[in-house]
Amino acid sequence: MGNSERRIVITGGPGAGKSTLVAALARRGAAVMPEAGRAIIQAQGAIGGDALPWADRRLFAELMLSWDLRSYRDGAAGNRLTFYDRGIPDSIGYLELNGMPVPKHFEGAARMCRYGRRVFVAPPWAEIFTHDAERSQSFDEAVATHDAICAVYRRLGYELIPLPRGTVDSRVAMVLAGIGNWLRRSDGH
Repeated sequence: MGNSERRIVITGGPGAGKSTLVAALARRGAAVMPEAGRAIIQAQGAIGGDALPWADRRLFAELMLSWDLRSYRDGAAGNRLTFYDRGIPDSIGYLELNGMPVPKHFEGAARMCRYGRRVFVAPPWAEIFTHDAERSQSFDEAVATHDAICAVYRRLGYELIPLPRGTVDSRVAMVLAGIGNWLRRSDGH
């Protein structure tokens, strides 16, 4: 398994259980890289910054890209398996969803920094969707975000693996089983 195949993205729209799944994987000892958007919103709020989706969307996207580039560099060090709560293509989906042009350096980053070709996607799930300090989108906006992000990953040649709507443990089991199967096939077993 090449180094890019050890970079596993978990993506989808807001409120679909991605971060909960990534946190559960971390509790089981997995290497994880947290989501950029939530951390940026928290930091910008704390310092009174404008790089927020409701203030300066372009600057927010640039900070997300910067964060994701750092996460890409730091993750999978030493060829370890690493789970990413979103990846670089998510920033492209964010820009496209908001009707903003995608700068060439975003596309360049997505081509240069490749993740495993299989990407786990948390589908929109109304029953668990909630608002909080960093998530102000409606459920319809969450569905649109999911669709935009999935379109970008497909366009970039990734295979999307939908996560089941079920318990966190069932999602963890599916992810780990899938990873184990991919590792065995790539190792010739």
